[in-house]
Amino acid sequence: MTRNIADIRRDYEGGKMDESIMPDEPMPLFDEWLALALDSEGLDGNAMTLSTVDRQGHPHARVVLLKGSDEQGLYFYSNYHSHKGSELANVPQAALTFWWPSLDRQVRIEGRVNKISKKESDAYFASRPWDSKLGAWVATQSVVIPDREWLEEREQRYRQVYADQEIHRPVHWGGYRVVPSMIEFWQGQLSRLHDRIRYEYRDGEWHHFRLAP
Repeated sequence: MTRNIADIRRDYEGGKMDESIMPDEPMPLFDEWLALALDSEGLDGNAMTLSTVDRQGHPHARVVLLKGSDEQGLYFYSNYHSHKGSELANVPQAALTFWWPSLDRQVRIEGRVNKISKKESDAYFASRPWDSKLGAWVATQSVVIPDREWLEEREQRYRQVYADQEIHRPVHWGGYRVVPSMIEFWQGQLSRLHDRIRYEYRDGEWHHFRLAP
């Protein structure tokens, strides 16, 4: 690499955040920011970094897609037998990070994680395109495989099996709900004097306050 990455920088600038007029609960603001991000970031607006820890306390992170949110939490879907599925089974806590560069905004979320109901997972799976449904059966996620050819041959076998059939959800695949206990909103500002408003859920209600940048 010939370019010095330490010299790469840019200014951030966005609308000021005033903690005195913030909503009492964070999800309405998150929904507002997400809607703007989906317009400005396109198909990547719902991409988020999911961070988990294993039994030894080692952190692991990967980018997944947010597939829904409501007053109960935020939802994503995965193979329960994957590395992240194993980590969440042992330590059901996670952190989510959204970064929307076109808006100079970041949202951090922390909370407990639980599986959603089979009925909810079935309903979402039924809405997926046919190829995505097939992929849930083909991909033995996180398992070591010999080469790409092995995966392609496996895909062809499943295509033949399901050629004229409805594809039902595998029992090892389904949804997770992240129930937030902390949500922090970050808005980039000039001179690195960024706005940070954090919400924490304590004693049955949300509290919010400003943090130094």
